[in-house]
Amino acid sequence: MKWSLKGKWIAGGFSLALLLTGLASFISYQNASQLIESAAKVQRTRKILNIVTDIFASLVDAESGRRGYLLFADQKELQRYHSAIQSIDPKVKQLRQWIADEPEQKQRLVILKTLIAQRLSLSEQSVSLYQQDPSAIKNQALLREQSLKNRQEIQQIITEIHASEEQFLKLWVQQSQSSTRYRMFIELLSTVLSFGILLGTFALLYRQMLKRQKAETLQRILAQENELSELKLRFFSMVSHEFRTPLSIILGSAQLLAESSQQWTETKKLKNLHRIQSSARSMNQLLTDILTFARAEAGKLEFNPDLLDLESFCLNLIEDIQFCSKPQPAIKFISRGRCIHARLDENLLYSILSNLLSNAIKYSPQGGIIQFILSCETDVVIFQIKDQGIGIPSESYQELFEPFYRADNVRNIVGTGLGLAVVKKCVDIHQGQIFLESEVEMGTTFTVKIPKR
Repeated sequence: MKWSLKGKWIAGGFSLALLLTGLASFISYQNASQLIESAAKVQRTRKILNIVTDIFASLVDAESGRRGYLLFADQKELQRYHSAIQSIDPKVKQLRQWIADEPEQKQRLVILKTLIAQRLSLSEQSVSLYQQDPSAIKNQALLREQSLKNRQEIQQIITEIHASEEQFLKLWVQQSQSSTRYRMFIELLSTVLSFGILLGTFALLYRQMLKRQKAETLQRILAQENELSELKLRFFSMVSHEFRTPLSIILGSAQLLAESSQQWTETKKLKNLHRIQSSARSMNQLLTDILTFARAEAGKLEFNPDLLDLESFCLNLIEDIQFCSKPQPAIKFISRGRCIHARLDENLLYSILSNLLSNAIKYSPQGGIIQFILSCETDVVIFQIKDQGIGIPSESYQELFEPFYRADNVRNIVGTGLGLAVVKKCVDIHQGQIFLESEVEMGTTFTVKIPKR
């Protein structure tokens, strides 16, 4: 498959947009992972700070219990002292688990454990000395100085641990903020670029679609013009041919009457007059069909329904059609049901039934019978015309009501192919329906159903 230049641009634009979207998604995934990791580090730092604070609080609580016991000899203060001492070791172990990945913090923890052990030893000595000799103030003063120094060292280590963890926390927060800003920038840039590329691609597609629509419209217009030209050519050919024959008959018969009026008998004169009348009637029917079809195509065919006596209308129509010297099949009229009056357009109904009866006569053999059946139902009038003619091939049904179309089996029978097109237009204006049943060499039945209102 050979790609055009625009096709390559469109495919490239879509591919680039997909690539940018995938890249933005990958970066967003990485940043999201970093955010999760940073959140875990922040939680770890906060946990370490909380544990260090708890350790210091326990040391303060133990110191307070020890002093209370030394000052007031209160056993509750001694219990408080022992409870605080027991709570320190689990917290130190927990702290060691949380800072296992930080070498500097591990060194500080080792120093802190040593200082805590020293402080606990000094506290135990102070309590033991007090229990042995409550009046040994000098020894207590010495232990107090050592305990104060130890406390300052513990505070220094804890401060360093705090400062280090806070520095880590600040660094991780900055990294998270930087990652968030970076991710937002990448996503925004990717979105703008993808939108721009897709917009340009859709613009190319839209222009291509407009060009294609324009080309299709132009091609359709050209096809319609060609069809119209062909239709006009067929129309003028048909008109010239169909008018030439009756006009020749009229002119020839009139000339014969003019030249031989005294020598001919009345029978020969009437025969030529009937030929003139028949040809003039054919020309009149053809002109009527052409005008009716043209007005229907232009949407200017008038619809003037009036109350009609259906049986009288049908009988008059049969009389008009049979008023011809040319031998023709017999028309048998049958009225079923109570078909007295209906509100229909007289002119359009005349075009419908006269064309169907004329076709039945034209394509039926001599001596045949044509049935013209009128029946009524509650809301519809039904006209049915059955002949025993040449029939219509089934492959012609679809195009039968197209103008100037004739089936392949009409042989040399004269016709325009316009009558059934006129019938269909008039039936449609009545909002009715027309049905066809036919079998080649057996006959054809046309059924027209028209609403009464």
